[in-house]
Amino acid sequence: MKRTSLIVVLIVASFLAGLVIAGRMRTGDSVDAQPAATTAPAVQVRAPGSSLPDFTAVASRVVPAVANISSQQVRRSPADDPFFRYFFGEDRLPGQQSQSIGSGVIVSADGYILTNNHVVGEYGASIQVVLNGGEERPAKIVGADPHTDLALLKVEANDLPMMPWGDSSKLRVAEWVLAIGNPYQLNQTVTLGIVSALGRSDVNLTDYGDFIQTDAAINPGNSGGALVNDRGELVGINTAIYSQSGGYQGIGFAVPSNVARRISDELIEHGEVRRGYTGIMGVGPVTRYPRLVRQLGLKDTRGAVVTHLQRGPAYDAGIRRGDVIRAVNGTPITNASDLVRQLLDAPIGSEVRLAGIDLDGREFDVEVPVVSTSRGRV
Repeated sequence: MKRTSLIVVLIVASFLAGLVIAGRMRTGDSVDAQPAATTAPAVQVRAPGSSLPDFTAVASRVVPAVANISSQQVRRSPADDPFFRYFFGEDRLPGQQSQSIGSGVIVSADGYILTNNHVVGEYGASIQVVLNGGEERPAKIVGADPHTDLALLKVEANDLPMMPWGDSSKLRVAEWVLAIGNPYQLNQTVTLGIVSALGRSDVNLTDYGDFIQTDAAINPGNSGGALVNDRGELVGINTAIYSQSGGYQGIGFAVPSNVARRISDELIEHGEVRRGYTGIMGVGPVTRYPRLVRQLGLKDTRGAVVTHLQRGPAYDAGIRRGDVIRAVNGTPITNASDLVRQLLDAPIGSEVRLAGIDLDGREFDVEVPVVSTSRGRV
């Protein structure tokens, strides 16, 4: 009887323990499934039989907001040749038709589409946009910014699916991202990867060096497409790939969304990106001038060398060709791209404090006004 009683007690105890554990599991599931009250939830669902997150819901929301862009233009290369003018006339000059294919991201329901400047080509180009579902519409160029390789298009619409903006400053290395575009004219292709690096400024893609590096597959035709986080927010505009073969090799670059959003707002409001002028027209990496490094006795190659200078605010403040600028407003300059970015971002009417070493080996620290003019690159 004692043995029987003991067995019954153990069975009952096990049953009750099972109820408690199962109850906790159910409670935990119900809490995890509740969305956050103030922000969109990150993907937490796992794909069946896989350790990867399930991005199907995110993709279904954001893919319709990516468009296919086709730009056609005629280049009249012999236009300045009197021979061709005499035989063909002004309006019948032979030309070569060129076409570029890329992607674009719909950033407003009323038809603003953000893409790369190299996708749209020149202002005289004829641009067609293919929307989700295959509908084709003509687009006009609102404005372009070669410094960041961004351009803004406009189609007539009022109810387009749009991509919500994300905060690229919150991205972290190894975070999941989706690349969405039209590689090789394969419309609305989605690829998955991670953020490989942030703040890439030494890749010689544009004057404004600040790129997100990703291993999400990006191929020709992806230019201007979306880089999306696991909340379905736009965190970058896919711009370029590093490749020795012309195809995917696991290294792609995107313009951060915070940069793209600022450029987009400027183009919408002004039709151009207004930037200030200091008179510094060109800079180069310190590593390109080993003789200068020896002459100045530099212990490292941080900073940027002033290579081209016009008479203007920087010249008036004492900056000369060959000066090595090593800090802007107290922020150290690592390379030439860092300096260009700082100068391009400086608001008109402000002053930038440039510190460094001149050709005589003397340290300088000067205030340079940023004035309003359309001249110059930086």
